Amino acid sequence: MNTETVRPAVTELRLSAFKTHRGVTLPLTRLTLLSGESGSGKSSALQAYEILARLGSGESLARAVGEVAGSPAACVPAGARPDAQGRRGFRIGCTVDGPAGPVSLDLAVQAEPELRIVGERLTGSGETLLTTALTDPDRPTVQAAWHTAGATPVTRAPLPDDRLGTSLLPLRVAGKTAGQRLVLAAAEQVVVALRSAFVCDPRPEVMRGAGTGGTGGAGQDGACGADAAGGAGRDAGVRRSGRETGSRGGPGKPGGAGGAAGFLGARKRKGSGGEAGGWARDTEGARAEGRLRSSCDNLPAVLERTSQECARRHAVLVAAVREACAGPVEGLRAVPRQAGGTGESPAGAVPAGPGGAAGPRAGGVGVRAVLDRGELGELPVEQLGDGELRFLALALVLLTGPEVLAMDPVGEVPSAHQQMTVMADGMDRCMDPRQARELVSLALRMTDRGHVRLLGTVRDPSVAEGLPGVQVLHLGA
Repeated sequence: MNTETVRPAVTELRLSAFKTHRGVTLPLTRLTLLSGESGSGKSSALQAYEILARLGSGESLARAVGEVAGSPAACVPAGARPDAQGRRGFRIGCTVDGPAGPVSLDLAVQAEPELRIVGERLTGSGETLLTTALTDPDRPTVQAAWHTAGATPVTRAPLPDDRLGTSLLPLRVAGKTAGQRLVLAAAEQVVVALRSAFVCDPRPEVMRGAGTGGTGGAGQDGACGADAAGGAGRDAGVRRSGRETGSRGGPGKPGGAGGAAGFLGARKRKGSGGEAGGWARDTEGARAEGRLRSSCDNLPAVLERTSQECARRHAVLVAAVREACAGPVEGLRAVPRQAGGTGESPAGAVPAGPGGAAGPRAGGVGVRAVLDRGELGELPVEQLGDGELRFLALALVLLTGPEVLAMDPVGEVPSAHQQMTVMADGMDRCMDPRQARELVSLALRMTDRGHVRLLGTVRDPSVAEGLPGVQVLHLGA
């Protein structure tokens, strides 16, 4: 089976006009690393991808841009001058390969004076499947036309200008004609690929605060505290969903039989005003603690879950951590937190399973993660260095899947037909060359299986030298 084409995946990212990028096209393989000098646009490329992913998950444009970039003006290419009406904007796009063949999505976004999508184009199989255009600046809508190939060549209808039109097509297209079914297949392929993204930015100072029950502090090595904050507007918790205050319009009501034809159309939208799906929407109770958040601040609770669910993968995680950490590592487990704040296991605790997996937790209000140092005893992971903590968190992400991460993949599509894409900005941040190479090697082993892809940025591209299957793109060269 050719997993590269069966499972939808973004294989090209286009930065036509975005921040420092103009006319840039980045081919993406299962493991792509971006390198370059500071200011070359490595982080900007991942931000463009994340904006597309959030829009594909049903978020409004204001939320997607605000959470990722901080403000719409921050996305406008440097030196871009407004037109006679004072308008400036940016353009991004991607190509998604999958069962429907290559499908291209391109967006034109007006950032000033008012944030809105002013143009969208979806193409595939030699056809223009969807186009949108702003025809009346006074209305919060764009005029959309999608391929029908029936008695009427195209269907026209207004769509909200603050949502990705492609993600709304399964709610509007009936799928009665061959042309409509082609549109549905292409739209669903793009949405599945975009919604399968997980942004991972382990923040040692936050992870230490969670591990000790405090609020966190400066990184132990002093290198990651400021850097690890990530993009503007990104918090340590789960990505929020639901419609934000002041957003304009909703996705509109499904027309007629629209939505019944495609698996996404049958999905029940959650939230007020049609905030579909949601980027890693909040979950309640233990389920929320059992899904790893972007900052990895809840790593102990997730580690407790994963160590019990799959001893084999947990053993692989322990082996990887052993290679990256200084000193002996015989196991890795989550133990109940004691009132005194120590990480020692209480008397009568369930013994560890294979690979250092912790047994079921008997009560307790919280857990902390500890390394088994053998004769040296247990070491709480919050006492590890910044590089070791980031390695542990990223390795755990690579060895798990969407069901363990705070993300919102398409539930109607079997996991065997999806590929998760992990986005890691500053992947080698705070790590020494040995740790970074071990992490890239682990990523290569996992991406070879076809269920996960990785797009990351690195300062030192030499960490991938001699590793077949790793694509390194040098920006700014």
